Amino acid sequence: MRCPSCGSLDTQVKDSRPTEDSAAIRRRRVCLTCNFRFTTFERVQLRELVIIKRNGRRVPFDRDKLMRSLSIALRKRPVEPERVEEMVSKIVRELEGLGESEIASEVIGETVMEHLRNLDDVAYVRFASVYRNFREPKDFEQALAELTGDDEPKPAPTNPSKPKPPVAARK
Repeated sequence: MRCPSCGSLDTQVKDSRPTEDSAAIRRRRVCLTCNFRFTTFERVQLRELVIIKRNGRRVPFDRDKLMRSLSIALRKRPVEPERVEEMVSKIVRELEGLGESEIASEVIGETVMEHLRNLDDVAYVRFASVYRNFREPKDFEQALAELTGDDEPKPAPTNPSKPKPPVAARK
């Protein structure tokens, strides 16, 4: 394993243990050249997944990219990192379980949104706003309606000011 600090290939495993969900092995390593300590994770990979982008381009699936996207959506939200890691593992297992080595990016986006919807409403709307390319406030209203189970977003009140009471009631 290459040292992220100095780039040396001369590293040593100091400690190994399974993660909480036993989906990966966490390894603490030390670089024998510069003594830098770092952590790596080893996971089972059932197949090499390739993502078919909307423009037709094919790119390898990157678990870390998915993790970064979720971290952005979950920024400043009260969600433990372990739950995010567990969710990413579930998403990857679902994608691998589809039996296809090439997966459309839309399938991944919808799968992520389904999991986010169960984890955190605000993160769901944040992710949806980027994934679905929201351009207008009504796009947010539709996403919120999906969360609450409403079929139609509620229209904004046309006259938000309170009506004045009759003159006789003011005295």
